[in-house]
Amino acid sequence: MQRRVVVTGMGLVTAVGIGVEQTWQNLLAGKSGIDRITLFDPTDYASQIAGEVKGFVPETFIDKKEARRMDRFVQFGMAASSMAMEMAGFDKPFEGEESSRVATILGSGIGGLGTLEEEHKTLLAKGPRRLSPFFIPMMIVNLLPGHVSIRWGARGPSWSPVSACATGAHAIGEAMRTIQRGEADVALCGGAEAAITPLGIGGFNAMRAMSTRNDSPQTASRPFDKDRDGFVQGEGAGVFVIEELEHAKKRGANIICELVGYGNNADASHITAPAPDGAPRCIELALRDAKLRPEEVGYVNAHGTSTPLNDANETAAIKKVFGAHAYKMAVSSTKSMTGHTLGAAGGIEAVISALAISRGVLPPTMNYTTPDPDCDLDYVPNQAREIRVDAAISNSFGFGGTNVVLAMRRFKD
Repeated sequence: MQRRVVVTGMGLVTAVGIGVEQTWQNLLAGKSGIDRITLFDPTDYASQIAGEVKGFVPETFIDKKEARRMDRFVQFGMAASSMAMEMAGFDKPFEGEESSRVATILGSGIGGLGTLEEEHKTLLAKGPRRLSPFFIPMMIVNLLPGHVSIRWGARGPSWSPVSACATGAHAIGEAMRTIQRGEADVALCGGAEAAITPLGIGGFNAMRAMSTRNDSPQTASRPFDKDRDGFVQGEGAGVFVIEELEHAKKRGANIICELVGYGNNADASHITAPAPDGAPRCIELALRDAKLRPEEVGYVNAHGTSTPLNDANETAAIKKVFGAHAYKMAVSSTKSMTGHTLGAAGGIEAVISALAISRGVLPPTMNYTTPDPDCDLDYVPNQAREIRVDAAISNSFGFGGTNVVLAMRRFKD
């Protein structure tokens, strides 16, 4: 029999809250974290808004000296990992043989871009001898699971997927597979991102992919709305602690939900534009892996970026897979409040999907005011909805045509 994998801990750092409860309550209230950029002066940029994490104090979660040697994305990931471990009931590093059974699979789409920019300034102004010895360790993506593994004594598989906006979901899916294969009993998994920097915002501006509603930041991210004009960048982290079922039961862990399906594939079509067949094939893979019938799924946490191409393509994919049931289930995009957190999105939205199942409330899609004929599903517009769902999927699609769908269900022993 295949080893069952359950979620026992969760951590969130987002533009709408630091911590699971604060984030969740603000999402249900429809509170947006999007505002004018303060991390640098955005005056010369076409898009001047983002979902920044406000009030984050790294030293709350990390030793002060260590925090100075970490890029912001690693600090976010460390904080979310600590939250998830606390929720799971782990209060000290693993020891002995058990430590070899704990995996850390955490990624980032871009990594330490802020560090790269600052060190490049140093190089130009002061020369190579003034570069920080921590420059490379601060910048590279796999230092996130590296730091997490050191903090928690996790000596099992430790690595980083890097797959643009599908990164966090890939990390969770691969961690699930690692436990199913018997290579670990516990895993910390998810993603983190901190790319609200001059280059990060400038690059996406150059692609003309971002909303320019600078005069109305909180209504700028409007997934599935006819008047959407691009995504709004966010930052943060989302982390799961997942475990093999018997391991979790043996230690009396609180089981939040069961992770049952993982689909991943490629469009093999275009570096940025989604192909019409990639997403539906990926959803079908996840449902097949989960042994879920389409009509059993009650909620979809959509990729829902607020770009014209993605939202129409994702809607078409959902309708293709679910048929008539597509109009009976709920679909929402929490990017309308958090912004698009790139490599962290899959992790953050997996946590939100798990909360929707366990709490019996669906977060809304905010700013949905003008229906689009190409986007005609139930997007839980503008107000949270209390409803029990027994199974949900979370969609994540990334540049390069990479797709991931995670399936979760209410835990039944």
